[in-house]
Amino acid sequence: MESAFLIWEDPQGHGLVGYVDTGAAWVAGGEPIAAPERVLEVAQRFFAAAQASGRRACCFATEGRLAELPETRRLLLGEQPVWDPAAWPDTLATARSLRAQLRRAASHGVTVRPVAAAEVAEGTPFRIALDQVVTRWRASRALATMGFLVQVEPFRELNERMLFVAERSGGPVALLSMAPVFARAGWLFEDLLRDPSAPNGTTELLVDAGMRAAAMRGSRWATLGLAPLAGPVTPWLARVRRWATPLFNFTGLTQFKAKLRPASWAPIWMVHPALTPTWRALLDALTAFAGGSLVRYGWRTLLRGPQPVLAAMAAMLVPWTLVLATLDTDRWYPAPWVQGAWVSFDVTLCVMIAVLALRWRQRLGVAVASAVTADVLVTLWQAVTWYLPRAVSVAEYLGAAIAVTAPALAAVVLWGRVRRGVQMQRTSRP
Repeated sequence: MESAFLIWEDPQGHGLVGYVDTGAAWVAGGEPIAAPERVLEVAQRFFAAAQASGRRACCFATEGRLAELPETRRLLLGEQPVWDPAAWPDTLATARSLRAQLRRAASHGVTVRPVAAAEVAEGTPFRIALDQVVTRWRASRALATMGFLVQVEPFRELNERMLFVAERSGGPVALLSMAPVFARAGWLFEDLLRDPSAPNGTTELLVDAGMRAAAMRGSRWATLGLAPLAGPVTPWLARVRRWATPLFNFTGLTQFKAKLRPASWAPIWMVHPALTPTWRALLDALTAFAGGSLVRYGWRTLLRGPQPVLAAMAAMLVPWTLVLATLDTDRWYPAPWVQGAWVSFDVTLCVMIAVLALRWRQRLGVAVASAVTADVLVTLWQAVTWYLPRAVSVAEYLGAAIAVTAPALAAVVLWGRVRRGVQMQRTSRP
């Protein structure tokens, strides 16, 4: 159970629920922990307790049993791939592409080994190296760090977990932290984190080690967790799956898990009281993942400078540059050459940001961020000394404000992306 979870204990002593309190709702992670015959009644009392506390409630990522409760609704969130670890060697025997990935990683010198808790104690050199892998993995993500069920805590409760590390040239390049699923007598491959520099096949090599270890412990059930928005989700969620690809590749994640040849796919649901609209319950769950305000989470993501944001910046520069080129030169510019300089600068900037949107280059990013910062300072000076004294309408004052605030926001976004690049470089493996 995640460290940020609160625990609600059934007053009748039949179970408990791990949940996050968003301030408006109690969002449970999965189903209640209870005997199978008690799960429904414990969930019902959890919903009632939330209502008595002035909160909405929902259970996120359940396997569907809770839909048997009266006066509830459910929403398909995606599907969860399931394996029988004992059958993993047979799976490999029929998966040529998977075997090729394992050979590819091995040919690049990647090896995998289990790691004991003492070896990754806080402050040890090996733990510091692993923390750097986690840092680089986080820095490679377009989205800001989430909490709730996707909180990255690979070193928690290692007395119960299994931890595997992939190494190359004497240093770690990836890790797998597996959590026990007691209700299934199986394992969740919970944190599977790969350094961006790790060779192809490294992740598959870790999965192979985890499956074999689970089989040696007699487990017949394992999962890599939910593939969000996989399967026959509602049409509006299918559109989200398609539109959100630049920020999070839902389809790519599903395809990766499918490539590992699961034995089956289990539907995963969100269940909530019928009095709460489904969109409201989903918003509560997203708030739990965001760790608070969705607006603040969106702002944190924006400050990371994800590629779609850079592409949007380049696109918005096109009409803005056309406006600058068609403004009355005598009124809005001290001299014709100033207008030409601004237009040329913005055309160059548009091209460079478009290049960065296709593929980030750290040195070019620093140069563009510096240029945009200079743009802010010069534009502010020109707005105060030239634009504002000549403005007479609300539209003209608004144009002057946009001329200053737009590059200021762009500079913040670009420097945020530069910081991500620096973070990845500073923690790179020797």
